[in-house]
Order: sequence, then C-alpha cells, then structure tokens
Amino acid sequence: MSRGADGTWVVAAAISVALMGCADREERADVGYDDGYAVGYNTACQIRATLVEGDFKNEAYAEAYARGQSDGIVACQADRDAGKVQ
Repeated sequence: MSRGADGTWVVAAAISVALMGCADREERADVGYDDGYAVGYNTACQIRATLVEGDFKNEAYAEAYARGQSDGIVACQADRDAGKVQ
C-alpha cells in the first residue's frame, strides 16, 4: 500500500484492524452460542455430556453462550412436546 500525501494509508490500516476485531468478536460469539445451545439442549434432553471450548474470559463468547444455552433448553422442551425426544 502506498502512502498518499494525506496519509490515507493510516486510515486504511486502522479500518482493517477494526474490521478484524469485529470479525473476531463475531466469531467468538458464534462459537459461544453454538456451545451454549448444545449444552442446553443436550443437558435438558438428557442426551449426553457436551464438550465445549469454555472461553468464558471472552465477553462475546460468554454472552452468546448464555443465550445459546437458554435457546437450547427451549428447543429441547419444544422437541419433547412434539414427541421428538423422550
């Protein structure tokens, strides 16, 4: 990247770093939600123990994990009501 007279390369670099940070936060949230959902569903439906990353120091992971766990429990109950699981 060449440096423009107005320093546009600095702005471009800052935007790139910011976007990478957002992507990482979103990725951690996706993993957290999926882990939480699996734990919530499998525990509520008494299917099996579930291994997860457990990255609870990461705020995005932890928040999404909690939402996923709640959604997993609700999904298990819906599947029970529909007779899909015992």
